[in-house]
Amino acid sequence: MFDTPVASPCIDICRMDPASGLCEGCLRTLDEIACWAGMSNDDKRAVLESLAVRRARLAS
Repeated sequence: MFDTPVASPCIDICRMDPASGLCEGCLRTLDEIACWAGMSNDDKRAVLESLAVRRARLAS
């Protein structure tokens, strides 16, 4: 089965927030950013799901 590549959530605002440990642009951790290229598509999708949760938590 063809597995469509998962695009990076990077939006070129690459600043780490020292309080949260998250990138201010994409909300990933340094580990998630560093490992992204080597992650499976399933792992990338899992990170994207956690980003949605982080984004919702920050919006409330």
